[in-house]
Amino acid sequence: MINLFYNLLALISIIFVVPYHLYRSITRGRPTAFAQRFGFIAASDLDKLAGSDVIWVHAVSVGETVAAIPLIKALRKRYPRSKLVISNVTETGRQVAGKIAGIDLCLYFPFDYPFAVNRVLRKVKPSLILIMETELWPNFIRAARRLAIPMLLVNGRISDKSFHRYLRLRWFFQPILRNLAALCMQSAEDARRITAIGAPAESVHIARNLKYDIAVPSQTEQDRAKLRNRYRIPADILLFTAGSTHNGEEEMVIKAYTAVLAGGRNAFMVLAPRHPERAAQVAELLGRAGFTFTRRSALDARQEPFSSGEVLLLDTVGELLNVYAVSDLVFVGGSLVPNGGHNVLEPAALRVPVLFGPHMNNFKEIAALLIEFGAGVRVADGGELTAMLGSLLDDEGKRQEMGNNGARLLAENSGSTERHMAVIERFMRRGD
Repeated sequence: MINLFYNLLALISIIFVVPYHLYRSITRGRPTAFAQRFGFIAASDLDKLAGSDVIWVHAVSVGETVAAIPLIKALRKRYPRSKLVISNVTETGRQVAGKIAGIDLCLYFPFDYPFAVNRVLRKVKPSLILIMETELWPNFIRAARRLAIPMLLVNGRISDKSFHRYLRLRWFFQPILRNLAALCMQSAEDARRITAIGAPAESVHIARNLKYDIAVPSQTEQDRAKLRNRYRIPADILLFTAGSTHNGEEEMVIKAYTAVLAGGRNAFMVLAPRHPERAAQVAELLGRAGFTFTRRSALDARQEPFSSGEVLLLDTVGELLNVYAVSDLVFVGGSLVPNGGHNVLEPAALRVPVLFGPHMNNFKEIAALLIEFGAGVRVADGGELTAMLGSLLDDEGKRQEMGNNGARLLAENSGSTERHMAVIERFMRRGD
């Protein structure tokens, strides 16, 4: 009866889902990918998988895709003859996934309709499915179970907000969770919560957070100089990057940058909205504030280096880590507005001090560790952002200390990939 009710609602939702994806695709200039979303995979794509065991990794968007990279690398090394498929829900996630080395096929995740998920599973024929974090699609999970395909939840987490919602709907989620072969959770608290919602305790493992295993290549001063040159940023200028910002935060960031410049500092800002399609809106804010700026998409046409007081508006996907790598100080958005925050470990892993706001519900443990290790600072509002930005830009020694603390945090909390691989090993077919 529960399945029937869910599928009835899913069927009705087609009326809204199709126009919504069509609108997103048209407004963002991207293909609709309806064929893949309804379970139709081109024969040329399926040919890439023929004759091999297939491991399917699903990561809904950019954050989950980046977090999956250490695991993907480990899978490629441990199972070199297997084919790796990665699926995403969002267009930006798909763009990032397409740049990951070692992936054999990138797909859009199918809509959770029985005909779509059954078709794609029978065509792709995965021997193992890994779902990043907490993407629980009932029909997809049930179909995999019927086809005897082990499905694992990896890097699983249950936020404070989500937990109470899941708990109220335990009657719905318990049978779904019991169809999963194993659940690798980030912390003991996440393990407790997923068990309370209905996962069998014997299937739950504490594997820690894959985000701590982020692979960051060591950079020489020459490497940094090349990157700065690529972005037309002079070597002798203080670079402040505001990454993954949301509506309502750019105004605070621009005000803080204005104050920094008013103090006579030789500074430059890279502003990277979380959703590149908002670049026009952010550009309007910069224009109204009187800033000269260049979009990253138009940067190749620019020959002269930037000057203090200008702005680079990052309106592309997949370059934020490069910018973090050459920054002197980073603010990570989604945190001064109630959005739950974004991954503050990326700049910390690059030995860059990090600022973030009070709304870090999705990264509560990580934010607490950054503060504990002295690698990051929580600011309460735009005023504190302005004050702390000026203070840290004036204190090179403090910035270096915080950067070193960030590297130490990563070193002391790594190892999640190995823990995940130990669980995955139990479900892989022999002979690879």
